[in-house]
Amino acid sequence: MNPHLVFWVPAGLRLSLILGGGAVVWHYFGLLAGLAAALLGVCALLVIQLHYLYQLSDWLDDPRSAKLPDGWGAWTGIFARLYKLRREDERNQAELAEWLARFRQAMTLLPDGVAIMDDVLFLEWCNPAAEQHLGLQLERDKGMRVTNLIRSPDFIDYIILGRYEQPLTLSLRDRKLIVQIIPFENRRQILVTHDATESERIEMMRRDFIANASHELRTPLTVINGFLEIASAQPDLALQTRMAHLQLMTEQGRRMQNLVEDMLTLTRLESVEYPLRPERVAMRNLLEQILQETQALSGGRHTVTLEVDGPDIKGSTDELRSAFGNLASNAVRYTPEGGAIRILWRLRDNQPEFAVEDNGIGIRPEHIARLTERFYRVDKSRSRETQGTGLGLAIVKHVLLRHGATLAICSVPEKGSTFAARFPASVLLDA
Repeated sequence: MNPHLVFWVPAGLRLSLILGGGAVVWHYFGLLAGLAAALLGVCALLVIQLHYLYQLSDWLDDPRSAKLPDGWGAWTGIFARLYKLRREDERNQAELAEWLARFRQAMTLLPDGVAIMDDVLFLEWCNPAAEQHLGLQLERDKGMRVTNLIRSPDFIDYIILGRYEQPLTLSLRDRKLIVQIIPFENRRQILVTHDATESERIEMMRRDFIANASHELRTPLTVINGFLEIASAQPDLALQTRMAHLQLMTEQGRRMQNLVEDMLTLTRLESVEYPLRPERVAMRNLLEQILQETQALSGGRHTVTLEVDGPDIKGSTDELRSAFGNLASNAVRYTPEGGAIRILWRLRDNQPEFAVEDNGIGIRPEHIARLTERFYRVDKSRSRETQGTGLGLAIVKHVLLRHGATLAICSVPEKGSTFAARFPASVLLDA
């Protein structure tokens, strides 16, 4: 039916009833009474309409579907349509709120920072990663200009130039960030930040590893090639000299072989293709072997003792032999002749611990945090004397990581060092 008819037909009928009632009263009680009755009916109808207008006005101040009144007459259809529109609006708002909550949750879980700004760079919203990267606090900084919050000349120049096709590499808060602004809508911009600090550190480690490995391999190769050239150029070289050259070449070849083996060991320890296969590790037998190897390396120049007061554990015997052997051999290399080395296996606070104590040259505090880096040298000249590959403590670190253990280093220069491998209680056989 035509909506105009729906409204006007009932209204016309009500007016007709009022006028008809006034005519009846006029017929029986006279003209004045009829006019008064008709006027009273019109006034009553007007009061009813004003009442519903007041209810509509009151509802518009707080338009909730539950508060919408029931109507009478034409108001019934009006309120019914308003109720339908309000219910659809509430449903749309609920869906929008749900999607907004999902969006914010997804943005919260992103490792990259996301900040939303208006067209004049006032902050509207940002996720926790952006807060961490840029030093922002959403509750404190919302509504403030981003250029006042991120005081970096490079960032401000990037904003002023407006060349957003290329990202900006920014050093901020001891981090290396890749920043890019993405315009969207007409009055919004997204600021995206990516923390490249770790990837840059890994890339630097890769470059250092290649450079150091090349250097370590080049030295013995240079020695071997040099002696081979001498042997080729001087076929009648004295036997004693030739034997000395062969001995040096053998030493350098062995050094190069040890380096390659350590590199392969590190690669295997880091590979997911070689998962740890735990077995029962007979600690006393293992440590007695470590003791014999350490004494052989020392050649009687040190006092080496072993104390075993701990249980067998679950782990890889070969990997633990490599890690413990590296710690013990380091103690021999960096302890002067006549020094003492203690190898200990004990249980502390229900956690197994392997420790090597020495009274050697010690390590300055600024070097301790970097000792497990590949090819890191505290004293390069002394490292050449001790014939180390520079990978021993890196191997120790990765073996311990595979066993859930940690390496604690305590050292005092000129007094000695203690390297302690602390294992979790889960490696105990009855755990």
